[in-house]
Order: sequence, then structure tokens, then C-alpha cells
Amino acid sequence: MTTAFAASRFDARSLVREELADLEAYTPIVPFEVLSERLGLPIAQIVKLDANENPYGPAPAVIEALAAYNFYHIYPDPQQTELREALAAYAGVPSEHILPSHGADEMLDSLCRIFLQRGDAIVDCPPTFGMYSFDAQLAGAQVVEVWRNAAYGVDVAAIERAVLASAGRVKLLFLTSPNNPSGTWLPEAELKQLLKLPVMVVLDEAYVEFADHPSRAAWVLRHENLVVLRTFSKAAGIAGLRLGYGICPAWLMAELWKFKQPYNVNVAATVAALASLRDLDYLCATVAKLKTERRRLHDALRAIPYLAPQPSEANFVLCQVSGRSAKAIKQALEQQGILVRYYSKPGLDNCIRISVGRPEQTDRVIEALRAF
Repeated sequence: MTTAFAASRFDARSLVREELADLEAYTPIVPFEVLSERLGLPIAQIVKLDANENPYGPAPAVIEALAAYNFYHIYPDPQQTELREALAAYAGVPSEHILPSHGADEMLDSLCRIFLQRGDAIVDCPPTFGMYSFDAQLAGAQVVEVWRNAAYGVDVAAIERAVLASAGRVKLLFLTSPNNPSGTWLPEAELKQLLKLPVMVVLDEAYVEFADHPSRAAWVLRHENLVVLRTFSKAAGIAGLRLGYGICPAWLMAELWKFKQPYNVNVAATVAALASLRDLDYLCATVAKLKTERRRLHDALRAIPYLAPQPSEANFVLCQVSGRSAKAIKQALEQQGILVRYYSKPGLDNCIRISVGRPEQTDRVIEALRAF
């Protein structure tokens, strides 16, 4: 009787961590099939330029490898040995410094849970990728925002002040190069200066294949407080299979091997990644096409009077909109089956971001924007 009475008064919601009450859910992009149904348009007529996806998709060799693989009923290698060796050749670092993950997002989550607890903090540099602050808050940490300047560069001096003033509370500094959504490259001298701080520096290189500068992956071998994140979602065109990887110092790899789920990378993602890495000619050719198209898109946007496109080293272009509503433009484009990202928040007030597509997709979006 006593147990039944106590249970009737028990509210299970009281068990939830209290810091989650104010956590704002991350807003993902609406998928293709939902938009197709909402707009009443077949998928083939939709120009999807809102999520920085690779419009060419994976190499034909990837499709062939996935079709030919016969062991989907067997658990994957928890050590991801073959994949790590292939990644080592691609990234130019020893395999013992590489940890594959279920998208780069899993690495972000793991790093936050390894380094952060309630009372700790991260430094975030908005406007940037929203998952850094999301995962930090999920771990119970605070987010110290050091805003980028008008050209979307990081404020090194302000970051230094924030870290040093925190009296050790700041454990992680998140940087992105090229930055999303601005496409901005982080200069070498600034990264070197920030690596002198007593924090772990997490450098997200999701878009580095599209940059006109080399990756900093090998820097991990010289800096014990640096982690570099990479992904197969963009250049390799397999965003739907969710595969990323972290390049980490040796001491951190030992912790990550203890921490990670044993079968975190599925066999389909592994097969696709290995096929991609065996056909680097296709990957490089696709990247080259997208970089050429990025320049054409940027020049065309610059000729539209109400748009101010930002220089970009990624596979997208951020545009500030003047004299009209970016939200209205986004909605009008959507009615024509053209999807772009719209922003209305500090640092990104009245902006749209357009992913680089195929030439015919560029033609459609530019034609529509000119008509406005």
C-alpha cells in the first residue's frame, strides 16, 4: 500500500537533468520527401540548395561496392582497422591518430561528454555551426560566445581574454575552417596563437576539401591540445550514411577508445568510404567542379543589386540581403521548388545561404533571384 501511494505522487519528469529545461532543440533541414509532399512537386523538380550537400552524390564505384557487399548481417569491425588505414593515407597522419565516427556530430558529442561537466564552459565563435553550443549545453556546460567580426573572422584577442578570465572553466574552444555559414578560412597565424591557450582546440574541417588552403590535420602530431574533425558528408557525397572522423593526439585517442561505442560506424558507411578513397580521381574531379561552380554562383549573385555575397572557401555562399526580406525571398523560392537556407539572428540578420549545385541548378536559382 505504501509503495502504491508513493507511486501515485511520483512525477517522472523530476528525474530529468534540470539544465535541459532551457535547452533549445537543434533545428535540422526538412527532408526531400516532406518538402516534395508539402509543395506538391515531384522530387526531380526540386532544387535543394539548403543543406550544403554534394549534388553529384557518391562515386559510381560507391554504389557498386554497396550493391556487391554480402555481409550486412555481420557486426562491423569495432576497431575500423581497414578504414583507419585508408584514412591515414588520405589525411596524411598515422592511423593510430584517427577515430571514425557516426558523422562528425558523434565526435562533437563525445568530446563534450569527455571534457565537460556542469560548471565547465566552451568558447563558441558565432555565427557558426549550431551543434557546438548544442552539445556543450547537453553536457551541462555553459557557452561563452565570442562573436566574429564583420568579415566573419574570429576575434583572437577576445577569445584569449575569455579563456584566461574563466579561471580554468573553459575546456574547449570550437573553431571552424572554412566556417559554416560564412565560408571563412581561419588564417594559420591565428590558429597558432589560439593553440597557445590552456584549452582543447577543436578545429572542424567539414568543408576543407573545397578550400584553397591545405588541411591542418598533421598539426595534431605537433599540438597535444588540437583535434581536427573531418567528414564524408560533403566532398564524398554520402551525408545520408553518416560518416566522419576525428584526428586526435595520442593521449586523447587512448581515452576515446575507452569511451566510444564498439559498433559506432555501420558497415554500409565503411564500404562507401573505402570505395570513395579508392576512387580519389572522382572525388577530386567533383570537388573541382563544385569550386568552379562556386565562383560562377558568387559572381552571378554579386550582380544582383539587393544581394551582397560573402567570399567563400566552402561549397556554399552566404548572402546579406538589402532592401527586402530574406525570409520572403526564401519562401518565394520555395514555392518554385528552390530551397535555400534563411537566417534571421544576430550576426546573420536578413541573410540567405545558397549551397553550390550543378550548373543547371545555379541557373534556376539565379534566374529566380533576378526575377524578384
